[in-house]
Formats: sequence, structure tokens, C-alpha cells
Amino acid sequence: MIQLLDPVVLFFMLGVFAGLIKSDLRIPQSFHNTLSIYLLLSIGIKGGIELYKNASSDLLLPALGTIFLGVLITFIAFYILHRIGRFDKNNAIAIATHYGSVSAVTFAVVLNYLHEQKIGYEEFCTVLLVLLEIPSIATGVAMARMNNRDQPAKLGKIVNEVLFGKTILLLLGGLFIGWVTAYTDNKALNFFFFDLFKGFLAIFMLEMGVVAAEKTRLLKKVGPFLLGFGVGMPLISALLGIVIAWLTGLSMGGAIVLATMAASASYIAAPAAMKIAIPKAKPTLYLTSALGITFPFNVIIGIRIYHAIAAWFYSLLD
Repeated sequence: MIQLLDPVVLFFMLGVFAGLIKSDLRIPQSFHNTLSIYLLLSIGIKGGIELYKNASSDLLLPALGTIFLGVLITFIAFYILHRIGRFDKNNAIAIATHYGSVSAVTFAVVLNYLHEQKIGYEEFCTVLLVLLEIPSIATGVAMARMNNRDQPAKLGKIVNEVLFGKTILLLLGGLFIGWVTAYTDNKALNFFFFDLFKGFLAIFMLEMGVVAAEKTRLLKKVGPFLLGFGVGMPLISALLGIVIAWLTGLSMGGAIVLATMAASASYIAAPAAMKIAIPKAKPTLYLTSALGITFPFNVIIGIRIYHAIAAWFYSLLD
């Protein structure tokens, strides 16, 4: 209960409440975009600083494991959706791609959670965040091309959306800036990007709560199976993330981060890519599942569950 009273979670729940009662509470879109840029840069800069402090050899195995994890989750999610849920291939591929990819906002929330719990983790996890975004989308695009051979390829446009879209560009840019500031021992950015991070994250989560509440109104359209998938798939992905984290030498804190990343679902890069690659897929399905079901589940209770599972798993191996 004390963990659920974290201000970030409370701001999110306030937003959900405002959305459910159809309040006119909204963060102005321009400020919301500014907050999004700030959070992505903050994550990238902090990761870049820590990347400078760590040997590249420490990153190799976790990086390879993360790439494998993104592809594996995409295939598992597709199998569940298509074979068990009886979704057509286009929608199954589109939804699976979202779940193989990652939510940068959920990543920010789990970092804040670990900071509050005073649990250490590998700061180069920001690099893993970038690496988890790309393999799933590449896998989804490849599956889409095989399933829709009659459609003209738009790989150039998809690559541009994914690699040069806001999320990846800001994270990579932040990583570089953080690495340079660490190299030059320049701490001028620390107060704005580190000390104020939680306050800006809380305001951002207020808006995300409103958006999530709006998506929950569409639950009747997505059906009970997708509702169960939106909660069950994150648990499967988190378990895989914890195992991969242990196999690649990450600490328990790193395992919680990787599990949360694996359990999250993209709602920025993946929708943009799938809209181009599979125009026949229904955005109602993949956006409602990612934003209306999985995102609230992870923020409110999922991260605590992954923490408990990781602590139990690592205690068995001590």
C-alpha cells in the first residue's frame, strides 16, 4: 500500500479518475510534448553518463539477450493471439509487435520505483531500452511483408519512422550528450535533468492517466480475450526478462528493469511502424490493449509483481 502511495502512481490514478468522470482536466498538448522530450532526454543523458563509467564488455551479453528477448516475445505474442485468440494474422502481428517493443514511460516509472526503494541497477539499461525497441518492430515488419506479399514495400518510410522518430532519436541523442558530459565532467545539467525528474514525470503521468481512461472506454470493442492478454502477456514477458537478466549477469535491480521493459507495450514507435506496414490492422485493438490495459496494469501493480518475482528468483540462486 505504501508503494502504491508513491506520488507518480497517485498522479496517474488522479488522471484515470478525471478521464472516467469525463472531466475537462487535460495537460495542454504542447506542454505534454515538451514533457515527453524532457523525460526521454533525461533517461538518455543519465544512461550516457553511466555508459561512460562502465566497460563495454559489461554491456555485451545483456545487449544480446535484450535483442533476443524482443524477437522472442513478438513470436510468442503472435502465436497466442493467432492460434489461441483466433485473431487474423494482420492484427495478431500488429499487436504482437507492440508487446515485443517497449514503453519509455513505463521505463521511467520503474527507474523512479527502484530509486524510491533504494535498489541498485545497471545504469546502462537505457541502452537496453533502445535495443528492445528495434528488434520487435523489425520482426513485425518482416512478418507483415511475408503475410502481405501483394503490398508494395515501404521499408524506407518505416526505418525513418523507427530510427529517426522522436523516441529513438532523443534517447540516442541523450546517450551521446550524457557520455560527453561525463567525459568532460560537466555537471551543469544535473539539477534540471536529474533533480526535477520526478516532478515532471508525475505531471506527465497525470496526462497518461487521462489517456488510459479514454482507452478503457473501448474495452467492449476489443473483447474479453484481449483484456486477458493485456494482463497475462506482460507476466509471461516479465518472467522471460528475469531469466534473460540472470543468464546475462544483470543484478536483481537490472532484472526488475528488464522484466518491466519486456512486460511493457510500445505506443509511440510501434503504432507508427504498424500503421505503415499493416494498414489493414485495427488501431483500436493494439492501442487499447497497450494503453488501456497493459500500461495501467504495469504502473499500478505490475512493477511490484515483477519486483517480487525477481527477488524470489534471485534468492533461490544465491
